[in-house]
Amino acid sequence: MARRRKHRTHRKGASAAGISEDGVPKSFVIKHGQVGTSLTQLVRDLRKVMEPNTATRLKERKRNKLKDFFTMAPVLKVTHLLALTLTDLAPSLRLVRLPVGPTFSFRVERYSLMKDVQKISRSAPSQGLEYLTAPLLVLASFPPPSPTTPAHLPLLMKAFQSMFPPLSPKSMSLSGARRIVLIAYNAERGTIDFRHYIITVKPYGVSKRVRRVLEGTSQKSSGSSSMTRVLDLGNEKDVADFLLRKRGERGPDSEAGYESAASSASSVAGDEGDAVSLAGDYVGRNNKRGQKKAIKLNEVGPRLELRLVKITEGIPGKDGEVMYHEFGVWLRIRLRTSVADIVAVKKSRAEAAALRTSHAEKERLKEKRRKEQEENVRRKKEKEVGKQKDSKSTREDSENSADESGEEQSEGEWDEEEEISDDEDVEGETDAESESDEIEEPPPKKSKTRIKS
Repeated sequence: MARRRKHRTHRKGASAAGISEDGVPKSFVIKHGQVGTSLTQLVRDLRKVMEPNTATRLKERKRNKLKDFFTMAPVLKVTHLLALTLTDLAPSLRLVRLPVGPTFSFRVERYSLMKDVQKISRSAPSQGLEYLTAPLLVLASFPPPSPTTPAHLPLLMKAFQSMFPPLSPKSMSLSGARRIVLIAYNAERGTIDFRHYIITVKPYGVSKRVRRVLEGTSQKSSGSSSMTRVLDLGNEKDVADFLLRKRGERGPDSEAGYESAASSASSVAGDEGDAVSLAGDYVGRNNKRGQKKAIKLNEVGPRLELRLVKITEGIPGKDGEVMYHEFGVWLRIRLRTSVADIVAVKKSRAEAAALRTSHAEKERLKEKRRKEQEENVRRKKEKEVGKQKDSKSTREDSENSADESGEEQSEGEWDEEEEISDDEDVEGETDAESESDEIEEPPPKKSKTRIKS
């Protein structure tokens, strides 16, 4: 009977073939503590954004702690952890670079879920195939590196860049670019805006109505929720009424006239600079290589407005020195070229030095305890080895003593070839008789007499 083979169908991307791509960052997106239904849905939306290189079906339990995820992350080759929690002031987001840090702590000023964004969107929702490939990262409005640039912004840019796979124009295919994650820095508010878009390709130079005829896009029929690809022209007297009428016109009987083809093309498709020639075949109908198409971004959410509060070395539970704090601490970020030391307004040099001294003392105490623990483990192992040697030596001594006793017993045994003389027999008999004579006989028992009265 042939052996049944099991085919796995629940893996995505490279995991489906059992291949682990090197250099591709992977992430955990979790909630920590009691967060409510809205933040729970936000966690699901963020997992949707980070697909396919994240644990989409990860289930957290109440007894799970952050150190549990830190322990399992190296085994699963997870490089980033995004933890959402709810504080008394506002929701909080922590971005942890595994396995050694640093940790970025954000305060979520405002957020919108994917379902909220799609309710106000006029475009059709995505079909789900866009999430089979990783999104493209776009960093906008970040100041260029200069002596006047705050030292924490380059580190923040590197943290966001490390969350997504690096771009390789020579090896990547055009059809793999389906989504964009936009992270923009707002210098006026000092916040970071997080947006998520899906890339769509439209014909260039035609109006929306003509494009609907060419592409056969779907419309919702009135009175039913089903989708149909048949255009509803029942209210039109002529095809020209549908194709050439301006937006907002009442009908062909009005005196406004029809929209020309040139004005229709310019109003719908935009300027010439908005159109691009496809470098390769793209997903969708009639999107072949070399054709001129208009690129459009449809926002699907979620939206986040983040404020950076703190950057610390290490991971939660093993925090190190505070590298940046919004409310004022000594900031020290090591760059490639130099070391940028900035003193905040709310902390003096003496207070900053005291903080560094306390962190150095904690590190020294931690190192001392680690060495003591290693010494205790070494002594325990040596003690166990000594016990094993002692038990082995005692076992060998007992075996040697057993061998010696066996030799003595063999010396005391009778020799079958040895002859016994008559004198020895007589002596043996006389000894036995003398021993029997020496044994005293017990006194006779007295009989009890019962006197009858």
